[in-house]
Amino acid sequence: MVRSVLLVGVGGQGTILTSKVLAGGLIKLGYDVKVSEIHGMSQRGGSVTTQVRYGERVHSPSIGKGEADVLVAFEKAEALRWLPWLKQGGTLIVNDYEIYPLPVLTGAEQYPAGVISQLQTAVKRTIVLNAAQIAADLGSIKAQNIVLLGALIKALGLDGKDGPDWLEIVRDNVPAGLRELNTKAFTAGMNA
Repeated sequence: MVRSVLLVGVGGQGTILTSKVLAGGLIKLGYDVKVSEIHGMSQRGGSVTTQVRYGERVHSPSIGKGEADVLVAFEKAEALRWLPWLKQGGTLIVNDYEIYPLPVLTGAEQYPAGVISQLQTAVKRTIVLNAAQIAADLGSIKAQNIVLLGALIKALGLDGKDGPDWLEIVRDNVPAGLRELNTKAFTAGMNA
């Protein structure tokens, strides 16, 4: 059986690092893993998506509409935008965090209201956490991606004794000076 995880966010939120850590752990678990990244206008605060598919044998990294087992949204409006890719009965993990795109900043558009309520109405298994605040409380908002990774690993049931040492994988993928912060962030995400 192949499982599909779609990670969506805004440039600079760490979706690509998160997918790299996730893929590394899945490979250590013995899965065939395929990853696809779409950066878009990420340098200018645009959407970034990463598709991770894993299983005994994976032929393509692409996730079509209605095929993602799990959708991880690093920004809540991105969750609304990518919701059609989540399969019926799938899991949504959403960061209760807003990043205003340029049209909102200039006043040409308004940020959608009631996003979390809409998501919870649409998806039965919605996990909402303020990963940005959790990370900020630990020392840096930039660790919000690793908070979300911890929540994802827990939601996927990949946190068992027989699995890889996720904290070691996180430490191996972040700069030395940020290892303590990111291991705390991962643990906080698992506990959230």
